Amino acid sequence: MPADAAPGTGPHGYSQQKEAHLKRLRRIEGQIRGLQRMVDEDVYCIDILTQVSASTKALQSFALQLLEEHLRHCVAAAAQDGGQEMDAKVAEATAAIARLMRT
Repeated sequence: MPADAAPGTGPHGYSQQKEAHLKRLRRIEGQIRGLQRMVDEDVYCIDILTQVSASTKALQSFALQLLEEHLRHCVAAAAQDGGQEMDAKVAEATAAIARLMRT
């Protein structure tokens, strides 16, 4: 990343897959709307929980894909440059993994 670029700006690891990611997120959004509809229609709670589980798995899968792209793009680029930027990107990725593990 150029020295004058703001942190978090510029091409991201997911940029090449942006349309696929947006399509996936729209599908997850549809699952969430389906959950709302199920509650509104007084669907059996176990059936709703099954759909909650499916939605949760879909979000986790999306998060893992995004994390992989971050590691391949942002962390790998920082590793090539070395120094403090590499340490910062590794710490950032580690914190993201920790957050994912708590869910």
